[in-house]
Amino acid sequence: MRDERERALDAWLAAAARSGDREALGKLAGRWHDKLLRHAWRLTGDADLAADATQEAWTDILRGLHRLEDTGAFAAWAFRITSRRCQRNLARRQRRSRSEAATAQEVPQVTQVDAQANHSDAETVRAAMAQLPPKQRAALGLFYLEGLRVAEIAIALDTAPGTIKTRLMHARRKLHAQLEGEQS
Repeated sequence: MRDERERALDAWLAAAARSGDREALGKLAGRWHDKLLRHAWRLTGDADLAADATQEAWTDILRGLHRLEDTGAFAAWAFRITSRRCQRNLARRQRRSRSEAATAQEVPQVTQVDAQANHSDAETVRAAMAQLPPKQRAALGLFYLEGLRVAEIAIALDTAPGTIKTRLMHARRKLHAQLEGEQS
């Protein structure tokens, strides 16, 4: 889970940025850009699409920061904005590919890390996570990698907390099955 000091710092930076402090805004962006980019990748499975969605999310965050009343909720709010941008960009991509049927491009598949080339446990887990459905991968990443609570993840993904718990349960089971299969 995210440390309470981290939460307090983010809340303070968001409040300062909201009041016009550019230095605080820069620090907030520095702390959060990579986290939002990783979240976008987990949702889209595509590095370029994730980068575009994250950039657009930052534009939305900057425009809406003055409306964020509870700066302590910055994390869930920023992840939610990023999630929505990813959904819009994926929908836009699907519409474009349908309209360009003759020149339809396949969505690149996330490649699995070659376990023989890199025996790192972390890399093995990341490769297994890459094989999960995007919604499960996003919930798992926000919970374990970003340290959000179930309620915060529910806000970030605009989903009921019970659904988040179910996604986490299924994701854990799938990861367990994949990792057990690799060991045998």
